[in-house]
Amino acid sequence: MHDQQLAHIKEKGVAEARKLFWIVLYLWVLLGLFAVHRSIVLNQQSLLYHQGFALINALVLAKIMFVAEAFNVAEDMKHRPLIYPIVYKSAVYAVILMSFHVVEDTLVGLWRGKALGESIAALGGGRPEEMLVVTLIMFVVLMPFFALREVGRDIGDDKLYEQFFVRRTKYVPMQS
Repeated sequence: MHDQQLAHIKEKGVAEARKLFWIVLYLWVLLGLFAVHRSIVLNQQSLLYHQGFALINALVLAKIMFVAEAFNVAEDMKHRPLIYPIVYKSAVYAVILMSFHVVEDTLVGLWRGKALGESIAALGGGRPEEMLVVTLIMFVVLMPFFALREVGRDIGDDKLYEQFFVRRTKYVPMQS
């Protein structure tokens, strides 16, 4: 009995770690691209530093997404056609991630002895329209992520993983 419980806990832990890994990887790619773009636009030489910071941000934001998923945030539309939960989750999580990013930048600025207004200015120049644009970009880039998550929910995460990384088999929907 005890061995079965440990095996179940281990299996659940591995599954959760795999989910977290894919979230981190996706966010790191996105944030890494933002960092490369910013380095090019601002002509900064410290690309490796920015990639490390993008990885740390990806880990933090992935954990926030992971916790939000555990609390079933934005699960209201899971029985509606795919477009609804995809758009809804992308919007909700874009706002959540942007909010935490603003809080993070504010705390870092305050830690460094800056005033509150100066702390917020690190992201998008601190202007509301620029922060809105970053939120809209996050909304759009989260759509493929949530599309895959929703499809995985419908056909099974293992089947989705198999389709992408193991072998490709023809998907035959279940007859009702």
